[in-house]
Amino acid sequence: MTQAASQTAYNAAIEETLIAIEDALDNCEVDMDYERADAVLTITLEDKGTQVILSRQSAVQELWVAARSGGYHLSFDDSGNKVGWKCTTTGEDLPTLLDRVLTEQQGAPVTLDF
Repeated sequence: MTQAASQTAYNAAIEETLIAIEDALDNCEVDMDYERADAVLTITLEDKGTQVILSRQSAVQELWVAARSGGYHLSFDDSGNKVGWKCTTTGEDLPTLLDRVLTEQQGAPVTLDF
């Protein structure tokens, strides 16, 4: 998100993103449960007993993803043709990153459509 981005715009982007992920989880074939508490979304891979956690980090206007393979910080990128969350270390967009970490933890392909 650009430095001029308001807290309101950031909060709206987080909310929209978490709702889209919840909808994608509802439509996914893989056995995953999720629970949301405010702006923390916990995805539990039932077969493996592992979790992936997405959380709002308002102070730095980021979305953090905690997975077995590590922690990832994503900033909102609205500067190019493709608007969305981008990982500050891997360069992956959120759908790519989330599919990758869920696939790694599930041991089988996971694709969320959001």
